[in-house]
Amino acid sequence: MFDLYKTIKAPTKGIYKEKGSKFLAFAYPFSHEASIKEGMAILQKQYHDARHHCYAWRLEPEMTHYRVNDDGEPSGSAGKPIYGQIVSRELTDILVVVVRYFGGTKLGIGGLINAYRSAASDALDHSKIIECKVYDSLKLEFGYERMNAVMKIIKDFQLDFKQQEFDMDCSLILKSWKRQTERVVDSFSKITECKISLIEE
Repeated sequence: MFDLYKTIKAPTKGIYKEKGSKFLAFAYPFSHEASIKEGMAILQKQYHDARHHCYAWRLEPEMTHYRVNDDGEPSGSAGKPIYGQIVSRELTDILVVVVRYFGGTKLGIGGLINAYRSAASDALDHSKIIECKVYDSLKLEFGYERMNAVMKIIKDFQLDFKQQEFDMDCSLILKSWKRQTERVVDSFSKITECKISLIEE
């Protein structure tokens, strides 16, 4: 079960130089592919005179959604070593881009792998890694007379409100840490005439 994941708290930068070539690395915390595309577009515009904009990203707590790109460098010499740094730190919801300014001397495949890996590593070494919880959304429907029993469970499990509607018939949408969702559902199910369901997002 994926109920925790690691990402970086804020954008960071890194740099690596070899034989006149300069490798500028940028790491960003992103959780959507659309944000990644926007981030890439801004960098490409800002460093439009660079020869290559190589990158790797990974999304989602399951860490199965990822992409690497060599942007014209020899296959496997840029995107993969960048991605390797993401994997070795067990990070997700992250984009790492390495912008290369060519210095006139070819580095060879091994030299490129080392350069892109080192630049990415430098950016990630400067970042603060944080651990995040994965949440489920639960919909709760109950009569007003069950309010005290419901509120006790919400307090016991420290659940957050996403949406609330209090009337004779009450409706709540709650955030529950995935690790405890089963116990939360079980607790609410014991309240008479309290309906709870998992919202698929």
